[in-house]
Amino acid sequence: MRRSALAALSALLVSASGIAAALPGRAAEASNATANATANASASGLVTRLQQALNTPDQNGLDALLAPDQQELIGRRFRRFAADFPDARWSLKAGQPMADGRQTLSLAVSASRELDGQRFTLQASQQLALTVAGGRITGQEVLQEESVLSSASQPFPVSLLIPDAVLTGSRYDVDVVLEQPLGDAMLAGGLIGLTPEQVAAQQSPDIQLEPLGGGGLFKSVKAPYQPGSQTWAALVVHPEGVITVTKRVRVVSDKSQLRL
Repeated sequence: MRRSALAALSALLVSASGIAAALPGRAAEASNATANATANASASGLVTRLQQALNTPDQNGLDALLAPDQQELIGRRFRRFAADFPDARWSLKAGQPMADGRQTLSLAVSASRELDGQRFTLQASQQLALTVAGGRITGQEVLQEESVLSSASQPFPVSLLIPDAVLTGSRYDVDVVLEQPLGDAMLAGGLIGLTPEQVAAQQSPDIQLEPLGGGGLFKSVKAPYQPGSQTWAALVVHPEGVITVTKRVRVVSDKSQLRL
């Protein structure tokens, strides 16, 4: 594949990593108990309306579900994603409220895109904690997130052996494993950490490719000493096509936060 195509594919990869762009960023402060109770009581209806808005071509119903100060920013990011993946189909499911009263939401999106004469398919998922006030979403925290974008004509099993959450300052493995036997086939790939600015702006990363000696990418990394998150992007070129993946890892300071 030509380098220009790889650069374009990397741009799609970052767009795919930002599927929460259709929802607002985390609020600076949690909502009060009354707002949380209201959100929990109406969670099912809110999720239904949000799914309908995301699956409507003009997304006219989306603004009605967002706080006013979030509409312009979120709308722009969502339009960028929709432009990259115009046939995206969204599936949402409400989960159990968190201890602090925020409503959890599982989100999955599947889509496809023609690029440089090849067809790419996307599968991505997130788990979010929503803050709701006045019947509108005012903030969200990404609890889990990953995406896989592939050009393979047939399903190609890929395992992301990357934790959802790690402790500050700890070491952990970032492994992208291709499970199908490759025989004597040659692989090339690269792995890079995305900055929060790249994810927010949906900027294309420059992923350098190197020959791979095993069936995937394997790297040991160290978590930062401050709570937050790390987002990883990987690109693997193999005889059956190209696979890109993104994965967000939450970095927490307390062991109790490792599990949701």
